[in-house]
Amino acid sequence: MGSWFALIVAFGLTVPGLYLRLTGTHTSAPLQSVAFGLAVLGAAFLLSWAAEVAQLEISQALALAVLALIAVLPEYAVDLYFAWTAAAKPEYGAYAAANMTGANRLLIGVAWPLIILIFWLRKRKDVLPLEPAHRVELSFLGVATLYAFLIPLKGSFSLLDSIVLLPLFGWYVWRVARTHADHPELVGPAELIGRLPRAARRVATVVLFLFAGAVIFMVAEPFAESLVETGAALGFDRFLLIQWLAPFASEAPEFIIAALLAWRGLATAGFGALISSKINQWSLLVGMIPIAYGLASGNILKPLALDAHQVQELWLTASQSLYAMGIMLNLLISIRGAATLFVLFLIQFIFPGTHIPISIVYLALAAYLIVRDRGHILLLLRDGLWKQEREPLVAVSEASR
Repeated sequence: MGSWFALIVAFGLTVPGLYLRLTGTHTSAPLQSVAFGLAVLGAAFLLSWAAEVAQLEISQALALAVLALIAVLPEYAVDLYFAWTAAAKPEYGAYAAANMTGANRLLIGVAWPLIILIFWLRKRKDVLPLEPAHRVELSFLGVATLYAFLIPLKGSFSLLDSIVLLPLFGWYVWRVARTHADHPELVGPAELIGRLPRAARRVATVVLFLFAGAVIFMVAEPFAESLVETGAALGFDRFLLIQWLAPFASEAPEFIIAALLAWRGLATAGFGALISSKINQWSLLVGMIPIAYGLASGNILKPLALDAHQVQELWLTASQSLYAMGIMLNLLISIRGAATLFVLFLIQFIFPGTHIPISIVYLALAAYLIVRDRGHILLLLRDGLWKQEREPLVAVSEASR
């Protein structure tokens, strides 16, 4: 009964936002924020349960990769809208970069430490060990991060980014798709669905994925806009709202899903979902921005130029990502490392003028960790990018330990 009730509540949370979206009803910005926010929350729960059940059919890594891709659809919708509109309104180009960099820094600076905090609260352990299977995600994130430094050097999003990053994302999906299926222990609504006959279970899983993905896609943009309108009425800077409030809205599903997994004792799976989301943003999303801009402008070769401020934003974002990679080279992430990520994020968030100094700090810390753990680099690349494991390449949940 409890599992059915949870499913009904999750679906019910999506109703107000869907009603406003489908009927075109307009109300005050705060009320719209609540309605669309509840819809995102309900869809996030549905996605988390669908991803758990999907592990009965495909590998956990691929299930989490699919989950991460669906969960970032709101981010894609908002960012590609900015890139497309930039062809007619050049100022929107800065918004596209702002939205992307804000989302990336929120993911590493807030969501990653949150998972480690939940892990510590649940297990009272200072270090979260990642499974060898996570070398796949980490290796592709490392390659995408290194390439990201080229974008501010070029001073633009260009077709070169698409040519490099889109195949990189395809390679990543191919790698995780070749891992073996695992059979996790399901509880709650996921267990309810998992007990269905195979055909019914598959239909239910697909329906949950499609419905939740559609809800997030439909309400993410108006949710972000209603937040922007609410904040603007209070006198906040529009650029900062686009960089932080809009990404916070679109990233909410990922945060919630990963936090739910971690609270369930699946901290490694939750963390894996966030790493996969980061790969999505650094490869597929960044690779699609110049295509959207090029198609809208009528010249696919035309780059989307970045101003000096956005170049700084990209340097800071890439530097943060490199430091995060350095923390995880040895497949361990400690409460101290997570706290450092959060504190450095908090400083640059509160004091935007510190972007260059904080970038230098990130790079210095990353250099130290890379030198210290250099013995892990070749193993990471070998096992992550191309080595085929004899044993199932799946993450073992914390609950099964």
